[in-house]
Amino acid sequence: MPSVPSVTPAASPGVETLLRRTLGERRIGLVAWRLLVLQIAHPVVAAGMDRYSTYRAHPWRRIEHTMESGSRLFFAGPEERRLEVARLQRTHRRIHGTDAAGRAYSAEDPEVRGWVMVTLYESMTAMRELSGDPLSPAERDVLYAEFLDVCAALGIPGEVLPAGAADVPAYVERTVREVLEYGPEVRHMLHGLLREAPAPRRLARPALAWPLLRVVIARALAALTVSDLPPAWHEKFGTSRGPGGAALSWTLHHGLRHAMRLAPDRVRYRRRSVSGAPAPVVVPRARIGGDCRPARLEAFFRQVLDQTGNGRVDSADLQAMVHTVCWRLELPAEREDEVYAAFEGWWRQLREAADADGDGGVDCREFVSAMLAGVDRDPAYLENGLVPAVRALFRAADADGSGCLGADEYRLLFGGPRVHPAELNDGFREMDADGDGRVEEAEFVAAFREFFTARTDSTAGAGLLGRA
Repeated sequence: MPSVPSVTPAASPGVETLLRRTLGERRIGLVAWRLLVLQIAHPVVAAGMDRYSTYRAHPWRRIEHTMESGSRLFFAGPEERRLEVARLQRTHRRIHGTDAAGRAYSAEDPEVRGWVMVTLYESMTAMRELSGDPLSPAERDVLYAEFLDVCAALGIPGEVLPAGAADVPAYVERTVREVLEYGPEVRHMLHGLLREAPAPRRLARPALAWPLLRVVIARALAALTVSDLPPAWHEKFGTSRGPGGAALSWTLHHGLRHAMRLAPDRVRYRRRSVSGAPAPVVVPRARIGGDCRPARLEAFFRQVLDQTGNGRVDSADLQAMVHTVCWRLELPAEREDEVYAAFEGWWRQLREAADADGDGGVDCREFVSAMLAGVDRDPAYLENGLVPAVRALFRAADADGSGCLGADEYRLLFGGPRVHPAELNDGFREMDADGDGRVEEAEFVAAFREFFTARTDSTAGAGLLGRA
């Protein structure tokens, strides 16, 4: 029975390996959607994504997190890899349930984890083949051995993986034919996601043309992805490369291969990504003299709470929020569990107070109505759900246990490439009510409380999560 080699230490960040060189090429992006389709077509992955993933509502943030995770697994040193493996294990432990067909699923299933990882290796080899520059058998062996080291670090048992590089094609073909399904998640990834995606924040002025641009990109990407899928996929699901798709694939893969060979390394290879905070909430202003809370709560629901983007909130949405925070703070397991537990308590209060129709979720109308009714009826309403979650958030961010947040701790919690430094500085000064250069827990909680209760936008908490 095949086995994964014993775990070898991750190469130091500056050491060049075939895996790092191949995975680090920017043209790997040409097969990225193909990789996702192969992964999501597995029914367990599809069920987990449908229930827990934020890719529909926050596709660019989800991509950033995935790239950062890959950087830590494949490009970082042994300690950073160890921390990332532990983080992934804690995340996967919480992803389980029953899918729409009544089948139980778990992200800890070793065969599923093996499939997800093998598709990454297979996509690297596919990139080289599609560009007319395939890896030699010896190079495949080296690449696969380096890849197995990462699988071993992740704790994936060897018996669920192909024994060697030469066995991967048969493994992929068998899984495609016997396991994969062309479900709604796959169709959405191929034909719907980009058509609905918001403009990337880095797009700047061209964002005005995004509604038209994304349709063009979506059509081209779907044609490229379908064209590049394995033959077994086309045979099972009745798809076809088609002459247009085949021509597009050949042009892009061969053209980019030659272009990258002429480009300097800083252009040919991407730098490690840095995971960032969710985009700040942009709150529409209420009319002068009006109650600002409904607009603020609606914005909070749509841009913060509804992580899965399906128009309703349940426990999975709050878990996704916590996952984003814990990802940045790199908390140990016991601290992470405390934050999850506190937010789960807030969810129970939301469900009990806001799930008016008893469907197990809370939509925007139910959320706004319940929050307004709760804070107007009971001054202590927030103390029973939101405030414990906020306190857990503060204590998680208080890395040195000083009982207050310094500017650096505040920036780590709320910052990232999507948030302008000036906005961070303004937010910190607003929250620092006594102006002593630090934010105490009472100030932190008061700002969140004001965000949910202030009728005007003149208080510090009203601008906590961003400005229009």
